[in-house]
Amino acid sequence: MNNTSRAKSRWPWAIAVAILAPLAMVASHFLLNDSSAKSEQLRLGKLAYQDNCASCHGADLNGTRQGPPFIHKVYEPSHHGDEAFYRAAANGVRAHHWRFGDMPPVDGISRNEVSDIIAYIREQQRQQGIH
Repeated sequence: MNNTSRAKSRWPWAIAVAILAPLAMVASHFLLNDSSAKSEQLRLGKLAYQDNCASCHGADLNGTRQGPPFIHKVYEPSHHGDEAFYRAAANGVRAHHWRFGDMPPVDGISRNEVSDIIAYIREQQRQQGIH
């Protein structure tokens, strides 16, 4: 193979590297930022949970005499999806799995705060083997 043939065979690889290298750098930037954004959401979720949920559902998510535990298979995502949490916060919930009485709506909480709380609860559930 002469030098011209070698140069021609390397050309597609050079183009691929020139295109893919910047894409990889951009993707890694978003992945790193996504990780820090997720950490921030979990931090905010924990704070919002403590302010709005812990008095009934327990600081450790294991429930109290006023409310059920979130670290329980009843609250796994396949049984109580995220929308159930949004609705509970906005509208309250009629007692149906537990005998704690009805849950009132959570006054003054935003949908974004509930999203952060859900992220925090789901992370805690995963750590306890609830998927």
